[in-house]
Amino acid sequence: MKVALIGGTGDQGLGLALRFVKAGEKVIIGSRDIKKAENTVNTIKNMLKDEECRNLSAMSNEDAAAEGDIIVLTVPLQAQIATLKFIEKFLDGKIFVDATVPLESSLGGKPTRYVDLCHGSAAERTAEFLKGRNTNVISAFNNISSASLVNINEDVNCDCLISSDHEDAKKEVMKLAEKISGVRAIDCGPLENARIIEKITPLLINLNIRNKIKNAGIRITGLSFE
Repeated sequence: MKVALIGGTGDQGLGLALRFVKAGEKVIIGSRDIKKAENTVNTIKNMLKDEECRNLSAMSNEDAAAEGDIIVLTVPLQAQIATLKFIEKFLDGKIFVDATVPLESSLGGKPTRYVDLCHGSAAERTAEFLKGRNTNVISAFNNISSASLVNINEDVNCDCLISSDHEDAKKEVMKLAEKISGVRAIDCGPLENARIIEKITPLLINLNIRNKIKNAGIRITGLSFE
């Protein structure tokens, strides 16, 4: 399946694209500005081998959403709904992964503070916006450091916490997450649990700042992965 990263020119989009391309996935970098998407593609090509980038392309957000099978939204909070308005007509029958985290930094505040949304979480806000469409909304990739993703010579020492009301779609995203070397996908239940998962991110950012690092992550212990 083709993975389309909407708003894929930022740090998180670049990191996820790098890892998915390296794992052999077909990846589309989407952006409002096609030139930015093309620049990100060139950045990835400079970091990986030519043969690894055969299935990597740049498109507008709308074209990427139309072409992709799994759509991953990697934009800041203030761009979430505006971006959805441009691409919603292309999302019927697709898996839509929302990696948005409501941080105060998107509103001019601190990146260590969470913005409480009336919907409960950013992912639930997306689900409400897409209500009535046959779109499977998943919350995933919120807690994985972009610095860890971009460091392609090292495994990512972090679990990917995933929640959704759509079990089959959730399993597909879990498989995709585990294509990232070092990552374990953790089924965290229904989409409403995204409101807990998203709040972990500002804590990790705080730990990064306090410890002068960039790759703080989270591991869940005591689970069986047989």
